[in-house]
Amino acid sequence: MLEQPARYGRRSSLTGLLLPLSDRSLVLPNVAVAELIGYPPGSAAPDQAQWLMGWIDWRGQRLPLLNFEAACGEPIVVGERARVVVLNALGDTPRRFFALLVQGIPRSCKLDSQLNYVDVPLSALELAAVQVGDQVARVPDLVALEQLLQTAGA
Repeated sequence: MLEQPARYGRRSSLTGLLLPLSDRSLVLPNVAVAELIGYPPGSAAPDQAQWLMGWIDWRGQRLPLLNFEAACGEPIVVGERARVVVLNALGDTPRRFFALLVQGIPRSCKLDSQLNYVDVPLSALELAAVQVGDQVARVPDLVALEQLLQTAGA
């Protein structure tokens, strides 16, 4: 019987992106991100939830712009380096994309099956905290974010 070479199947890895926020970093597989664009101030309505910063136009579509920290109950911060990450939707909603405010340019990282989990307090929209290089990054619950948008009618 042939043995599988050591380089196959022993450790799986994927490319991830560290998304800088004002008070934390999120980590996502790079396939979750459709595009990084400049921050266009959205058109928020006064009756919208605070975390819904408005709507942006992207490739002929109108997308809700979400502030993750505000959705977690934290204050909204829009820094000088603010950008928008367009995310591919994963959940069971008609939405295909939504936008997330970030505070800088996402950084590529390698993620493997041996991630070290970190014991820190998590918000309801975070699944876990992991050590990525020299920093702790949070794994966002993208399906819960999509449900939040759906519930808000966004």
